[in-house]
Amino acid sequence: MIWPARGLAVAALVPALLSLGLFLDEGLRPALLAVDAAVTLVALADLASLVGSGRFRVERKAGSVCSLGEPFQVELTVENLGRAGRVLRLRDDVPETMEAEPADFTARIPRRGRAYLNYTVTPKRRGSYEFQRLDALVSSRLGLWQRAVTWPASTRVKVYPDIRQIGRYTLLARRDRLSAMGVRRSRRLGTDNEFERLRDYAEGDEPRHLDWKATARRRKLTVRAHQANQSQRIMFLIDCGRMMAGDTGGGLSPLDHAFNAMLMLAHIALLRGDQVGLLAYSDRIRAYVPPGGGATRINRLVHAVHDVFPELVEPRHDRAFVELERRCRKRSLVVLMTNVFDDVNARQIGDHLGNVAGRHLPLGVFLRDHDLFALADDAPDRGPGLYAGAVAASMLTWRERVLAGLRIKGALTLDVFPADLTAPLINQYLQIKARHLL
Repeated sequence: MIWPARGLAVAALVPALLSLGLFLDEGLRPALLAVDAAVTLVALADLASLVGSGRFRVERKAGSVCSLGEPFQVELTVENLGRAGRVLRLRDDVPETMEAEPADFTARIPRRGRAYLNYTVTPKRRGSYEFQRLDALVSSRLGLWQRAVTWPASTRVKVYPDIRQIGRYTLLARRDRLSAMGVRRSRRLGTDNEFERLRDYAEGDEPRHLDWKATARRRKLTVRAHQANQSQRIMFLIDCGRMMAGDTGGGLSPLDHAFNAMLMLAHIALLRGDQVGLLAYSDRIRAYVPPGGGATRINRLVHAVHDVFPELVEPRHDRAFVELERRCRKRSLVVLMTNVFDDVNARQIGDHLGNVAGRHLPLGVFLRDHDLFALADDAPDRGPGLYAGAVAASMLTWRERVLAGLRIKGALTLDVFPADLTAPLINQYLQIKARHLL
């Protein structure tokens, strides 16, 4: 499609202003017609100089993986194959869930030359997205006309949950400054080894392993043999239903915070030799990663949840726990991340967590609602706001009773705001490991 540019409008103003002189002198008509003809001929000649997309070669360079909220660089290369320099105004096909800075470019490309354009993209939502094309307005040689051209240029980018915190944790751990993330040290009770049997002393055994009572009874040096604990399991059950929808600020939903905290805890557990698995569900199973260890496990978890979003449906906790019992038979720390707003869901969660309390160690993680707590904390002394605050306080009291009931059934609980989830969840895990509850 061809468009007149600003230069053509300026050129057309010249005969338009001269035409005002006809009111003063009719003898100016021949000169005016000559100017009109000259402007028309120049415009037509310049129109013939327009070129299409075939006179250019474009290329986009960008990473295939990025993190939510983390800017990444995109480089555009535009090569002019023609014999004359051109001015282009370019705009990349950036998905709506991303912000580009700058949004467009104006580039002057010499003949047989290239232009390298760099800009920054900040993703605002997880998922898989595609840059499909590159759009531009190509100016004519004199700049009187512009042609809209499009080049197909496909680039697929996967936006993963925020994994920058993993690098920050590693850095702070090396500097022994984990308290900056809110992670507390947990004093271990006992040892990581379990008693296996008594045996005769052999040269090279550590003296601290000698069992003096058994030695006195047998009248022979006897040591206590230990076996190392087997790697333990953590199974994440993450609700992706309506309870985890909404905006907690910065475009992040409670589910986004749950995934970020899950990945952080999974990284720490894998470093300690534990196995980690995932089951994400709404009214159906959305993603499943079997429990396992190793350096590549975190990549599987990231890939499994990068395009899972909350759905406005009732979560089927029963299906999730049936799937858990079918796929995970070994005793595990079952971390359920969800929320409660009504008696029906609270009853279902309580029943299922109570049922697995014998075979597994259940931990219920409940994400608070900022608006509900704000209504209860900032309620006025009189007026309609007083009644809204009273209702909010009543709901919070009911919520506390629900959590207390879960603790009575043998489940651990954690009640935090979504943005503050990571550090308390890590501390809870470290405390469980220190107390050997698994």
